[in-house]
Amino acid sequence: MQLAARGYATAMQNPHHQDSRPDLQPFIDQARQDLADLVRLESVSAQGRMLAETAHHVGELLQAEGFTVQSYPGEVAPILVAEAGEGPRTLLIYNHYDVQPETPLELWDSPPFEATERDGRLYGRGISDDKGEFISRLAAVRALKAQHGGTLPLKIKWLLEGEEEIGSPSLSPFVHAHAEELGADGCWWEFGSIDPQGRPVIYAGLKGIICLELRAKVSDSDLHSSLGAVVDNPLYKLSKAIASLRDETGKVTIDGFYDDVRAPSAADLDAVQRIPDESKAVQQAYGIKGFLQEVSGAGYYQRLVFEPCLNVNGFHGGYGEAGSKTVLPAEGFAKIDFRLVPDQTPERVLELLKAHLAHHNLADIEVIELESHEHPARSDVAHPFVQLALKVAAEVHGKEAVLHPSSAGSGPMHPFIEAIGLPVIAAGIGNHASRVHAPNENIVIAHFEKGIEFGLKLMDELARL
Repeated sequence: MQLAARGYATAMQNPHHQDSRPDLQPFIDQARQDLADLVRLESVSAQGRMLAETAHHVGELLQAEGFTVQSYPGEVAPILVAEAGEGPRTLLIYNHYDVQPETPLELWDSPPFEATERDGRLYGRGISDDKGEFISRLAAVRALKAQHGGTLPLKIKWLLEGEEEIGSPSLSPFVHAHAEELGADGCWWEFGSIDPQGRPVIYAGLKGIICLELRAKVSDSDLHSSLGAVVDNPLYKLSKAIASLRDETGKVTIDGFYDDVRAPSAADLDAVQRIPDESKAVQQAYGIKGFLQEVSGAGYYQRLVFEPCLNVNGFHGGYGEAGSKTVLPAEGFAKIDFRLVPDQTPERVLELLKAHLAHHNLADIEVIELESHEHPARSDVAHPFVQLALKVAAEVHGKEAVLHPSSAGSGPMHPFIEAIGLPVIAAGIGNHASRVHAPNENIVIAHFEKGIEFGLKLMDELARL
């Protein structure tokens, strides 16, 4: 399906409609209770905890609003597809109901699976990523129904999964298999944010990712360190391998790594130039000592959005306790990830990495693939659906929306763009200090309320096109 250019132009010229919007407070109150109930469910996909129970609860919330809900088995957790409403326009919404593990518990200031209010924020695991996003959208659906006499003026399809935090291993095959029935005019992705100045931040893409483990072994058991004169050291081999993968500027030094990188469009570059520089706020929020090459402004965002990168997630092996132990470790390992941009693929990067190690006489380092990989995805930022979301966000928040052609993070967006052919926007209720995946994950209550208003207006405007 495609948004008609004429209908879109009419909506842009007449942004205000005569019908009055409902008082949102009752919907906000119910949403806060729904969110507290949902946060209590410890749906940690990495540990397989309470996934079926959470999927059942989410399904019941949707059924209560008139959605037909189908549940499909996934490798780890059920995939839910819900549908309700009628009309010439269709919106597909993607959310996930699983969360990251809550550890380390000692760093939480309140119980992780209780929605706790402090100083205008709500704290709890998954309260931002992604349960708060889902509940704010559900509240918007309720408000839209109230505004239209109990009916939905557009068709809403909702896809929810419980494996996003472990790489969504079931999602891509599912979306490819069900692409026709998931067709819509656009897709509303699972996250988004409000910047420190209160501006809504909307993303039109995601980077890809491939997670790997490099493992070196030189013996069947640890050796006396005196044998270092004649036996290689696995930690040295790993250090040499990792040091060979990028330079001091952050540029990946694997031959051919950048060959498939898609050049940004003129609209992409223009969008990045318009992004307000919030690098200092990020630096302050997380206590970052400094940025590579001291980038800031457009250069900071060009790297985040358009450039792939390599990360060393952990380096392990040998003795690490108090004092010394003169040992030559038998083995060691390092965990790494590559963040990818269109049109790179995880498969090609893995091939290039292995060739690189062989070229450096490190072919005996074992490369182990971890979790499911994600392909990069980026929507056309000039698409009418993207532009509609920007317009609505600006009206709701009273400030111009900030458009990022892509998030620096990763997720399973690729099949929605490539298999279904949808424009995708990520707009939501997060903040730069949400601490997602970390202790004291939180949302700003005022952002949650604005998220409900945004969802109501976005769906109402889309239904009128």
